[in-house]
Amino acid sequence: MSELFARLAPVLAFVVAWAVTGACCRPGSYLYFLDQPNERSLHVTPTPRTGGVGVMAGLLTGGLMAAAAGLGSVPLGAALGGAAVLALVGLADDRFGLSARVRLLVQLVVAGGYLVSLGYPASWLEAVALGIGVVWMGNLYNFMDGTDGLAGGMALFGFSTFAIAAALSGQEGLALVCAGVAAAAAGFLVFNFHPARIFMGDVGSVPLGFLAGALGLAGRHSGAWPLWFPLLVFCPFILDATVTLLQRALRREKVWQAHRTHYYQRLVRMGLGHRRTALLAYALMAIAGAAALLALQLGFSLQCIIITMCISLHLVLGYRIDRAWQRHLIGASTP
Repeated sequence: MSELFARLAPVLAFVVAWAVTGACCRPGSYLYFLDQPNERSLHVTPTPRTGGVGVMAGLLTGGLMAAAAGLGSVPLGAALGGAAVLALVGLADDRFGLSARVRLLVQLVVAGGYLVSLGYPASWLEAVALGIGVVWMGNLYNFMDGTDGLAGGMALFGFSTFAIAAALSGQEGLALVCAGVAAAAAGFLVFNFHPARIFMGDVGSVPLGFLAGALGLAGRHSGAWPLWFPLLVFCPFILDATVTLLQRALRREKVWQAHRTHYYQRLVRMGLGHRRTALLAYALMAIAGAAALLALQLGFSLQCIIITMCISLHLVLGYRIDRAWQRHLIGASTP
């Protein structure tokens, strides 16, 4: 009975996320916070930005069912607990606005607490590197939540890949939690795929990024996969956000300010549109996930080849977008 109960967790996560997200779309709802267009936005119409409430409600429901079925663990509980804390902070930020320092402090504390639950640090240097990595995942996920269906799609593809890898390695609890996150993202996507009726907001994007890092480390800790695996699975997001940040830093721009120069944002602005940009991203996510699952089954040399090929594909695409963007700017400035 407990096994059947556990298998229903992703289904219930989808239903809860779908129902709660739908409720957040209704004008007059307590959670109907409008996202006003700004210098970072690709939308022009005020749109509610609390869809992450539905995602969090769904994935936490799935996590609780896993725990009730006896498939939970301290690291998994700490990951979901940390995500819940970040969601509450994100909701407060979406509603009232919080300073960047407060948000960063909470993220550092949550990341540090999660590493302690895993038994880290093995060394202070590793602890600092992993803590920064987890915090960066939360923030880059937030940066990449800027067009219809993108962040939700990354969660669907990325955590589904985690779930498959965890199941293949016999980590039932980890597989169930990851499947619940993916299912919750799917429930949200019903309302977020173009034309989006609701956005995810900080309440969903930061916790999802944290979970990508935290569950990636949980899989490493349990022996389900090595550290490169979650990095490859989420490389479409990691590379876009990281390369864009480095480019802005080299141009001596204020990297903490809102902008519209991520690769996905430039594709939308060059005319590809929200729908086709999301579908292109989904293809890249599927390739990255399939490559990561394949590499897990192979030896070290072939793993290196697959990882190099996947990263090279993304860098070549980034280079081509850079060139196209320069031509776009020249054309836009020509009378």
